[in-house]
Amino acid sequence: MQFVNKEKTLNIAVNDFVKRQTSDSRFSHFDGEWEELVSRVEANFESRLFGYRDDVVLVPVEPAGFFSGVVQLKEGDRLVGGFEPRRAGEVPRKFVTVTDTEKLPAKHVYVVLYTSKILSEDNDNQLPPHEGNWEVISINASPTEGSMPIDPMVLMHNHFGSDGGTETGLSDHDFVSMLRESFIFWKDKAMCG
Repeated sequence: MQFVNKEKTLNIAVNDFVKRQTSDSRFSHFDGEWEELVSRVEANFESRLFGYRDDVVLVPVEPAGFFSGVVQLKEGDRLVGGFEPRRAGEVPRKFVTVTDTEKLPAKHVYVVLYTSKILSEDNDNQLPPHEGNWEVISINASPTEGSMPIDPMVLMHNHFGSDGGTETGLSDHDFVSMLRESFIFWKDKAMCG
């Protein structure tokens, strides 16, 4: 799909990585068609916020139709974990989920986009690595008002260069600052099991 910005033409594609975010997964998801998701991103692209580097943006979208996999933990919740790759060919990663929960309608949503150029660093791009090509990588849906910081494990995998991680380019000071914010938010939350 394509739309024209005042300065340049932008191409937005749905990367296969985000397609794991379904109603049956532990992840937040959109209960609509991918084309509609891209349309919402296009409509709000000018409102984007920059992520941990210029090639990563967060586009706020209307939360209707989105469900959050993020659960506020309470004492006594049963947590389970696993160790599996996020996609075929990747080194496995640890994850923790909470059992006996359901996803809640989202109250705040950012759709995360990476440039095809940054994704090409690990051959994860689906569009050519040209200027103006962006790919939807993640749906970050919160069950509460306001944005949520990146999961601390994801931030560490990215920063320290794990297989499948995207280099942050952060200084140690900036990394610790982001990690602190992330830890405070996520210390009592987990994904839906």
